[in-house]
Amino acid sequence: MKKLIFLFFFLLGFQSPFAQDGFTIDSKLDKVTIPFQLINNLIFIPLQVNGIELTFLLDSGVEETILFSLEDKKDINFYNVEKIDLRGLGSNAAIEGLKSAHNTLDYNGLKSTNESLYVILDQSFNLSAHVGIPVNGIIGYNFFKNNLVEVNYANKKVIVYRANAKNLKKFDTKFEKIPISIERAKPYAQTNLTLNGNPVQAKLLLDIGNSDAIWLFQNHSDAIQVPARNFEDFLGKGFSGDVAGKRAMISQFKIARFQFDNPIVAFPDSSSIKNVKMVPGRLGSVGGEILRRFSLVFDYQQGNLYLKKNASYHAPFTYNKSGIELQQNGMQWVEEMVRLENVPLSSGTSDSGGIKVTHDFKYKFNLKPIYEIGNLRENSPAANAGLLVGDIIITINRTPVHKYSLQKINTLLKSEEEKWITLEIKRGNQNLTFQFQLLNVL
Repeated sequence: MKKLIFLFFFLLGFQSPFAQDGFTIDSKLDKVTIPFQLINNLIFIPLQVNGIELTFLLDSGVEETILFSLEDKKDINFYNVEKIDLRGLGSNAAIEGLKSAHNTLDYNGLKSTNESLYVILDQSFNLSAHVGIPVNGIIGYNFFKNNLVEVNYANKKVIVYRANAKNLKKFDTKFEKIPISIERAKPYAQTNLTLNGNPVQAKLLLDIGNSDAIWLFQNHSDAIQVPARNFEDFLGKGFSGDVAGKRAMISQFKIARFQFDNPIVAFPDSSSIKNVKMVPGRLGSVGGEILRRFSLVFDYQQGNLYLKKNASYHAPFTYNKSGIELQQNGMQWVEEMVRLENVPLSSGTSDSGGIKVTHDFKYKFNLKPIYEIGNLRENSPAANAGLLVGDIIITINRTPVHKYSLQKINTLLKSEEEKWITLEIKRGNQNLTFQFQLLNVL
């Protein structure tokens, strides 16, 4: 079972002039509210592209607007198209894509009319399979650049406000304000870590498109050393392939006056970040597992971030203890029984006061996802039990897998308790059963 912390980071292999206009709010409105789906700390919002609704990952860690998985959206028109190469996190070569200029993106009064889009042609690059919902793209800098953007994790709403004195006063009163810098179209903040017993000042990217708590880059500072107690892990996927590295626990992380003890940190290996163009002084990223504990407001124009704690602030830091990365591999028809209860009849008697109660049943077929193991951590509980990449999950703890969403599976595998997990799987023509315990190695 794949943990839903499937990280997608994208950096393009060319320079952007940042000449696009970005999003503006209709003159009759002061704000626009966009509901979002929160899956594994990642934010998915609806936007129309040239009149066709698509689902985007909202990601402050990307510069451009990127599209993929458009096989069922063939009626979208693209303009001024040219071929380009895309590259980013991962150890492989660049992939081919398209650039399209002068597109319109909008949502209920929020609109950008001069948007450049970068289209990934490789259909195997599919975020949808790893989050369990259809996802068509990623949007970054242009969504944030013109307005005040509040990300309310508790209410699952993105609220885009006009950047005026009235709205700024509200945030100044109710939120903690910290300075940020916007460099190469991305926001950065100064933070403090305690790593291997030593205090470290770290400039980190504020990346809501990273579902982990913190990423730290090895070899970028003598102070960034992986703790002795760690394990090798699959960290995510980028343009240029899989991102590998280590996970470990550090003693403390602080941003402004907010302090977190014992967060889980990822340390990507050097080959996975070789294509990343670093801004001066950057040592890593702070991601959704930290940021989801706040309501936060990005003010790119003034260079500020506003933070206010929410109910998740004190939630424990956990990780996928099974070693399984699950992905969706198509759909299947599943027969489900529906019981119809309390059907009154005009004749007959019973103990229920003269009304005869019957229990009728009917069957219906629904399309449900097929989940398979896409990645398996070496020496993990699942690997040591005998599971393999490509195994298709049939049941989890004797419950049919289609009863679970990917989000629910991820929550189960990140349990604080060292639970036992029983999986029935299909491997070729065989149905096999495996059992393992979720062990905390940190």
